[in-house]
Amino acid sequence: MNIIICGAGRVGFAIAKSLTEQDHSVTVIDQSSDDIQKINESLDVKAIVGKATLPTILEKANTSEADMIIAVTRNDEINMLICQIAYSIFKVPKTIARIRSQDYLDPKFSTLYNKENLPIDVIISPEFEIAKSIIRKLESPGSLDNVTFANNKIRLLEIFIDKSCPISNTKLNDLTKKFPKLNANILGVVRDEKFIFLKKNDFMKFNDKAYVVINSSQMNETLKTFGHDEKISSKILIIGGGNIGLHLAKNIEKSFEDARLKIIEKNKERAEFLANELSNTIVINGNGLDEDILAEVNLEDVETVIALTNDDEDNLMVSVIVEKFSKNKRTMALTNKPNYSLLQSSLKIDDLIDPRKTTVSSILKHIHKGTIENAYSILNGDYEVIEAEIIETSELINKELKESNLPNEIRIGAILRDNQVIIPRSNFIFKKNDSVVLLAKKDQLQTVESMFRLTSV
Repeated sequence: MNIIICGAGRVGFAIAKSLTEQDHSVTVIDQSSDDIQKINESLDVKAIVGKATLPTILEKANTSEADMIIAVTRNDEINMLICQIAYSIFKVPKTIARIRSQDYLDPKFSTLYNKENLPIDVIISPEFEIAKSIIRKLESPGSLDNVTFANNKIRLLEIFIDKSCPISNTKLNDLTKKFPKLNANILGVVRDEKFIFLKKNDFMKFNDKAYVVINSSQMNETLKTFGHDEKISSKILIIGGGNIGLHLAKNIEKSFEDARLKIIEKNKERAEFLANELSNTIVINGNGLDEDILAEVNLEDVETVIALTNDDEDNLMVSVIVEKFSKNKRTMALTNKPNYSLLQSSLKIDDLIDPRKTTVSSILKHIHKGTIENAYSILNGDYEVIEAEIIETSELINKELKESNLPNEIRIGAILRDNQVIIPRSNFIFKKNDSVVLLAKKDQLQTVESMFRLTSV
């Protein structure tokens, strides 16, 4: 596809890198000559210095030949205008915009976004996406992440293999015999920052991150088999009541009936606003780094602490203080600087939340051709778990899995058929309308689109 990216910041750069590695034709536009130079030096893209709101600049980028435009500049209004011009003048078929302002995202204004008014096909709100990712983590204590597919019937769990994991060092071929209750498909592991497709005689090791596809109804049993019997937190403390904190609090109130939620917010006016917006949340005006404030919220009684202020260092410090004064708490910290991931282990932080990765992953799942319903990126887009529907023209129909000739770097995880989840064996036969959840290396995505005939063309 021909794709134009407007905005060459961290998000724009990451998207461009991923798309070029998938053999898309990419053009990047930004006013910053420094950012464009960096992209020019690093990536095989067409890079243009200029305002993406100017028709002459978009014309220079051959926008009339583009299949998609992605607007991820730092300004909401500019992103919206880019999409408008791209559609109105250049007839770009698909437009994606990053929008952060909550006024634009209010559901009562949703009718604004259509071809007749403001032609934005996909709106990405980093705040919304981050809140959703944290909810996923809260729903599956013991996993690093939890992603749903196929109408929430199938889940992908990312599970850290620690020293207490009962099934580590067991060959995959022996798992069913030794653990008969385990009905899961282990797609592979991340080991030493590399993804490894495990074979029948391979096994998981200490410090691996395993990617496991399961029937959603068996999530708790699966986590127990991996040595995790943690309970869902009901006593949660959020430090920082910005847009992310507010969205998260609203989602917690909606998703967890028994939740006892508290928020510490430094700004008095913002704290009062939060108190009016939330119905079952205690809002405290104060500094989350203040030990007296932490004593006021009864930190000893809290089970999970989530630091979401606008200051990375403050978020890390909150986690350190919690660890120092109150052991055995689950801690999450929002960090915008990627290098802070190196400190996660030494600071004993359970989860680091990277807004860039979350935003990029949210955008990339809209890139694929055809009827891909969902996608989840692993290792910054090097691998993707996607959901695809088998249509009548697919060459897989009526074939057994062992006869499908799928490349080694594509793994079938699970299938939803007639509302039933199937963990496929070698003799499984594909049928029309099967929803297939699979893992593919990025350079195999075109093969996936071809084999599953995701387009009707």
